[in-house]
Amino acid sequence: MLVRHGLTSVSLLFLGIFVFLSEAQTHRGFIGRLAGDATFDFVVVGGGTAGLTIAIRLAEQQYQVAVVEAGGYYEYTYPLARVPAACSLGAGADVRTTTPIDWGFVAHGVPGADFRDIHYPRGKCLGGSPTAQSMERWAQLVNDSSYLFENVLPYFKKTVSFSTPVGIRFANATPLFNASAFSHDGNPVQVSYPKYATAFSTWVKQGMSEAGISEVQDFNSGTLLGHQYCTMTIQQTDATRSSSESAFLQTGFKSGSWTIYQFAMAKKVVFDSSRRATGVVVEQGNQFVLYARREVILAAGAFQSPQLLMVSGLGPAQLLQTHGISLIADLPGVGQNMWDHVFFGPSYRVNVPTLGMLDGNLSSLLAQAELWLLGGNGILTNPSTDYLAFEKLPRASRSSFTRENEQELAWFPGDWPEVEVRSKFPRFRFSKHQMFIVRPSQYIAGSAYEGNFSDPYAQQPQSGHYATIAAALVAPTSRGNITISSADMSDPPVINPNWLATDTDQRVAIAAYRRARGLFLTQSMAPVIIGQEYFPGFGYQTDTEILTVIKSTVMTIYHAACTCKMGVSGDAMAVVDSRARVFNVTGLRVVDASSFPILPPGHPQSTVYMLAEKIAFDIVSASRSG
Repeated sequence: MLVRHGLTSVSLLFLGIFVFLSEAQTHRGFIGRLAGDATFDFVVVGGGTAGLTIAIRLAEQQYQVAVVEAGGYYEYTYPLARVPAACSLGAGADVRTTTPIDWGFVAHGVPGADFRDIHYPRGKCLGGSPTAQSMERWAQLVNDSSYLFENVLPYFKKTVSFSTPVGIRFANATPLFNASAFSHDGNPVQVSYPKYATAFSTWVKQGMSEAGISEVQDFNSGTLLGHQYCTMTIQQTDATRSSSESAFLQTGFKSGSWTIYQFAMAKKVVFDSSRRATGVVVEQGNQFVLYARREVILAAGAFQSPQLLMVSGLGPAQLLQTHGISLIADLPGVGQNMWDHVFFGPSYRVNVPTLGMLDGNLSSLLAQAELWLLGGNGILTNPSTDYLAFEKLPRASRSSFTRENEQELAWFPGDWPEVEVRSKFPRFRFSKHQMFIVRPSQYIAGSAYEGNFSDPYAQQPQSGHYATIAAALVAPTSRGNITISSADMSDPPVINPNWLATDTDQRVAIAAYRRARGLFLTQSMAPVIIGQEYFPGFGYQTDTEILTVIKSTVMTIYHAACTCKMGVSGDAMAVVDSRARVFNVTGLRVVDASSFPILPPGHPQSTVYMLAEKIAFDIVSASRSG
């Protein structure tokens, strides 16, 4: 099996687009504040999905808000982030695959991944909201009915503006959708469908139906079980990616009450003698303090929010003592309870166009670049994974499950899938501007060869078109953790994802792999399949052999969450309450995926937006009533 490494023609295409976009952005204004002590009503750490959302909503109420962001605006530092199809650049498992806006986090020697070092980029893609019953479980765990699905639905709707699909899509690639799942006055994040639908997905759609997975109307109405095209954060007018930065910054320009400190590292939260958070020590060339009259809000993500808590003196007491950190509050749950979703799957050679059409064919490269740059059309409008399925594994796939396996899986509500399936191209995801997804039993149809996910583009075979059906665990029972290697935020956190640590996860993974293989073998997909299974090949048949393949190829979907778990005061492992306030101190909240009590099925980006909207509303309401 021959693959190319280094610069491919696809890389050269994106390099050319990068230069074009960089030139196009030189006239734009530049926001930012230079180093120096200052005082605001709120100091928000993290300028990603949650951070920008809550900062803008508070600024709209005329609060003075500072946002501390370690990166810069990707329009300048990495313009390719605007191209939907570029979402897989730098997103491989290989630790050498990074982008200018990637933290470059690495999980070292992961046991569930055959002890490989795994690059852990952070990504985003809006692929569906949680199920109604998963939010009911959330509400139960935090003892707060305001998290019931019907109560959080307005916050899901508040952030997004939905556009119906337009452009050149064949009739058999027309997505179903529920317009009532969105609000007419939602803003500012744009949600729609790519103008280009992958040919492979149209065949996977038929194969899924033949395999007994029902077609569902959409993934945004509180129900996930079934298969359908997924919505994405795409600006319909020009087919660019709609992120928290591109959307909320435009809203923020209308308010003069907020300031972004870019290329600024939050080093430590400052507390007074009564354990009230009063500010953040920031490094931007030199160190200074941003003081908060009201609150400090951490939105640095599932890895760095717990890291910042720990270096600031909040976390497991013995760990902090080891690193010489003065204890503010003994919170043993900080950095624990990490949920994540991982995926894996077989690949075949196919006779329909895939991402391979861009590699080694200069005329196709130039044609697609022109289509996207001049009209927002073509294959570059598609992030590569446009068709999903969620299911609880059918009875025939559960024959090897033990009673203990079934008991563990029974914890998840009835509408919570165990697997997500996707048809896949390789994809690119970005870090500091947090692009996210999520799944239980999910299948993912991908229009490219995936292999061990080391480098989505460089590992493509030299000739032909290839496709993958990947299975993702979305009801995982394994839990990882995040810890620190020093008292300095400049040192990366220690990431232990602990994937596939339980017998239940391993058995579900094996069953899901067999299920993905079975989709390729349906009669519906036979017309597009060329030859036998390309990867890993049918030589791997026993459970032990399949588990070996899974461990040697498993990759994260970048959904790390729950490392600052939301819960009730009696739960020793809870870090924040249902209003995201950190226990045992005042004036400090954590509002991002780390503060989820559970990682719901569906893709978490929408849930992160929901949580930020809800907590912003809670803060404003409490201020008005108090």
